[in-house]
Amino acid sequence: MIFAVLLGTLVGPAEADERQASVKADAWAQYKLKFLDPDGRILDDANGNVSHSEGQGYGLLLSFLANEPADFEQIWSFTRRELLLRDDGLAAWKWSPDNDPHVTDINNATDGDILIAYGLARAAERWGRSDYSQAAATIARAILDKTVVEHGGRTLLLPGVAGFSAADRDDGPVINPSYWVFEALPVLDRLVPSPKWQALAADGKTMIQGMKFGPQDMPADWVSAKTTLKPAAGFPREFGFNALRIPLYLVRSDQSDREFLSRLQRGMSGPQGELLTRDLQSGAVRATLTDPGYRIINHLLACVLQGTKVPEDAKTFRPTQYYPSTLHLLGLSFVEEKHPECL
Repeated sequence: MIFAVLLGTLVGPAEADERQASVKADAWAQYKLKFLDPDGRILDDANGNVSHSEGQGYGLLLSFLANEPADFEQIWSFTRRELLLRDDGLAAWKWSPDNDPHVTDINNATDGDILIAYGLARAAERWGRSDYSQAAATIARAILDKTVVEHGGRTLLLPGVAGFSAADRDDGPVINPSYWVFEALPVLDRLVPSPKWQALAADGKTMIQGMKFGPQDMPADWVSAKTTLKPAAGFPREFGFNALRIPLYLVRSDQSDREFLSRLQRGMSGPQGELLTRDLQSGAVRATLTDPGYRIINHLLACVLQGTKVPEDAKTFRPTQYYPSTLHLLGLSFVEEKHPECL
């Protein structure tokens, strides 16, 4: 069966036991207590408790990694009912509790679509749910049809169907390099086979490696891919809260370019393991992030590159805010599964 091949290829020997959870039960219990509404929506508590397709996708992936099918179904039910409203198979990106109708922007966010399809595909195999695999395939086809484009000899991922293409912007296409969820692309390729997935992965990695902006040679949150890659007009010129996910996605997908990862590590690491965001014009630090969920990304790089153990205070999960808490669980699950020597 296709999903038996998919699982073996994706996760390999580290998940020989299909029932093994790489997000510990107590950590997931704390996460869902704070961020999972009884209706099945993941709350972004730093942004007025809105929900968005990204958060729903993260919730699906984390509940899968915790091996909690009931929680997964709860999150999927909300996502299917409240966000999959578009006529092209993609999810509306934002749902607000304070508005009626709750969906305030029908445009999609492609990283959310990728995360949703990825979570569904992995859950389909583990729990024997053909309805999940069918839903994942529908979303994956829509991603290919609506958001994967060829431009200037590159295969690009548009951040949304509307607003980012060459037709929409003078400096378009505009891309967000943190939307490349590299670990998901082989899964979606097996679900909906197309050479575009491999091209998307290869060109994404090449482009991100080529994004050497500012004194530290760092990628930007938003990038014009019209000709030469450069920070996009109309967005903050920064290595910011979007781009800080790039090294997390790279290591989780077993990308092992040590020189590139070392460059990212140098540019984003503070002296005490803090994560730094930067202005890409001057190189100045914009924010020094001390939350364990942000610091885990630097700890992952130190583990992969130098074999450094994760500090004790980062090994224990305690929820803070939605975004860093999500990154924290994704980081810990990676170390637990792939680098237990760093614990």
